[in-house]
Amino acid sequence: MTQTLHVIPAHQARPSDDPIFALNKEATARGERGESVVNATVGALLDDAGKLAVLPSAARAVREVPAVDWATYAPIAGTPAFLRAVVDDVLTSEPRLRAMAIASATPGGTGALRHAIANFLEPGQSLLTTSYYWGPYQTLADEADRKVTTFRMFAPDGALDVAALERALASQLESQKRVLLFLNDPCHNPTGYSMRPEEWRAVVERLVARSSQGAITLLVDMAYAAYGTRDMSAVLRELAPLAEARVALLFAWSASKSFTHYGLRVGALVACIADEKERALTENALSYSSRGTWSNCVRGGQSAITRLLTDAELAKACAQEREELKGLLRARVAAFNALAPGRGLAYPRYEGGFFVTVFHADPIAKAAAMKDKGVFVVPQRAPAGEQGSGALRVALCSVAERDVGRLVDALA
Repeated sequence: MTQTLHVIPAHQARPSDDPIFALNKEATARGERGESVVNATVGALLDDAGKLAVLPSAARAVREVPAVDWATYAPIAGTPAFLRAVVDDVLTSEPRLRAMAIASATPGGTGALRHAIANFLEPGQSLLTTSYYWGPYQTLADEADRKVTTFRMFAPDGALDVAALERALASQLESQKRVLLFLNDPCHNPTGYSMRPEEWRAVVERLVARSSQGAITLLVDMAYAAYGTRDMSAVLRELAPLAEARVALLFAWSASKSFTHYGLRVGALVACIADEKERALTENALSYSSRGTWSNCVRGGQSAITRLLTDAELAKACAQEREELKGLLRARVAAFNALAPGRGLAYPRYEGGFFVTVFHADPIAKAAAMKDKGVFVVPQRAPAGEQGSGALRVALCSVAERDVGRLVDALA
């Protein structure tokens, strides 16, 4: 007699752990046994002693949140002060976008992505993103009964393949009459690539040109924006024309990396919607989604981050401390860029950020061979049409500058 399992069939083959966290667990265990390990897996910024880098001012702000703020429910959409602070943080340089912005608190940037998928796509439809993308995009889509479609990320000259994006836009508008485009920039996870203003301009031109053909929504996943080499205001200037074209513009905002408090789970989805009635409908939809998933977010975390964004003295101290961490990261990036080309490694333009992707024909075998040498990276299969048949994601954010040479040797 065949036994019927209680877990529905569609969920029975799901893995028990995220593969990146599984690799990190193995690397940590080997290090604790006394082995010499280079762990370039998890996307958290570590100092050169291998300890989590934490901004002292951010930690102080968290400690000084009154007990009643930790204990009290937050409003479903988030505390008004937090939402205002986030919108100001994202959009102060573009008043046109600021005037049409709303926000909803989410548990980290991941919650913002979840809300976008659930509210801007119908069940069964696909979000659109680059062919190299953060794996949890697929997980989030699966959980929401949506899909992921990609376009080739890199043109032969190494720049963003805008022609491939154009073809994907046309296809999705024809098949599902709407597009939700995820672009993770700057410091793209996993490639490390940062788009230049002219690339953003080309993307916006394509979106505007097709805005009459269906509902187009652009989500900028800006989780690593604080570590980019360019001011985000340059990007916002390129995005501003979307307002007049009635293309919805979303930002997935996260405090995790910016304030080095990954476990606090503070994030927000910021939505710029030109039409006032549609803006109100969107705000209601996001609030309803919050109630139907996590209900509300941690009030104490919102209080701490609000203070870090609005208290001038504390914000200045935080910025100075962050610059020190960015200097640490820049040194690792510079060391990698100095060594990698000479060893024949192929990788996208890498100017800064937590990650870089090294192209490789057999990433599974290569990552396994590197593990034997005590060097851990994350293997990735690349879709057809990209350089090589796969890649290795390297989290330089967790690698001390002194170990970059060993890392490059293992990759080569």
